[in-house]
Amino acid sequence: MALFVKVDQDTCIGCGACGEVAPDIFDYDEEGISFSLLDMNAGVTPVPEDLIDDLEDACDGCPTSSIQVEEEPFEVEDEAV
Repeated sequence: MALFVKVDQDTCIGCGACGEVAPDIFDYDEEGISFSLLDMNAGVTPVPEDLIDDLEDACDGCPTSSIQVEEEPFEVEDEAV
């Protein structure tokens, strides 16, 4: 079963917990807000199987529940030009 991840950047407080336990999945933007490195937070690239435990640890440690995980890819939002 594939899992897809993205961070709700509106609720992320940039505490650093996810990047500490899952540095191959999460990084921080210039404002210190987390995002998924796998696909620049689009949520359309499956998390590699060898990183699933790290993903679960990151979800468990997120104080704002900003890490979103689904079994299907997230819909890509159209950006206004």
